[in-house]
Amino acid sequence: MHRWTLALLTAGLLATTATGCAGTTTAPGASASSTPRAAGSTAETLRLAEQLLVKTCMEKEGHKYWVEPPSPDDVSIRFPYVVDDPAWAGAHGYGTDLRRQRAAEVQRDPNQRYFHSAPAKDRAVLVSDLNGARPQGLSARLPNGIQVSHSDQGCQATAQRQLYGDLQAWFRATRVTDSLAGMRIGLVTADKRYKAAVTVWARCMRERTYTYADPARARAAATQPETPWPHAKEVRLASAEAACAVSSGLSSVAKSLDSEYRDRLQRSHPRETADLARLKREALPRARAIVGHGG
Repeated sequence: MHRWTLALLTAGLLATTATGCAGTTTAPGASASSTPRAAGSTAETLRLAEQLLVKTCMEKEGHKYWVEPPSPDDVSIRFPYVVDDPAWAGAHGYGTDLRRQRAAEVQRDPNQRYFHSAPAKDRAVLVSDLNGARPQGLSARLPNGIQVSHSDQGCQATAQRQLYGDLQAWFRATRVTDSLAGMRIGLVTADKRYKAAVTVWARCMRERTYTYADPARARAAATQPETPWPHAKEVRLASAEAACAVSSGLSSVAKSLDSEYRDRLQRSHPRETADLARLKREALPRARAIVGHGG
């Protein structure tokens, strides 16, 4: 989701809707750049190509647009079950320092500054030209029963259509497979093998004077925005968590279960899994050409 969209959530201008239980939205935190990064991995090549197509489209609509770099992984993405990298924990704790850094970068984001410098009446036009005027045209039913929809108009949809061809198939495949990631985490943490490993982890933590029942409670204690911990205190807790994750075996159990449930969920949704792989594979030559020409 683009930051312009996020900025107008309270104004009711979000171009995506969901029917069913409430979901969650993750906001990107990296700053935009006028100079695109060199593409490396397949994912980065596809992302950069899409951004260049969005830029071309937005400029045709009379707007300025800067290619946005990839958002760095938040701690919940990097470590969905337990922080298990002692070096990372020793430097960043639970990543509060990185989140503050990203928040500062957003303030310097040229797309953000451009959006907020526009008159109020023009901001809705910017969001509409990017995401489409109404959340109609694309739809998908998620495995949890939620029906989501999005506009098939606007520069985001135009870019994805140019890159992937079948926009509806791309929308359905990405939304369904994204939702499987959240389901996978829930299945892992509910698994008795994971819970048994957490019990051993908690015993290790108690030996280090920490009485948290599981990693989620430890993380929550240290990262409450209302009562932020000093960085050194956060680092000590995260470092203990990481050390115990390794010594207790929780890290290896979580990774094994994550792989097991990933395979199981993909097998239960073969159409979307296969479509996603196919659409990315077919789009890659186009993406490389777009990146090679700079747009």
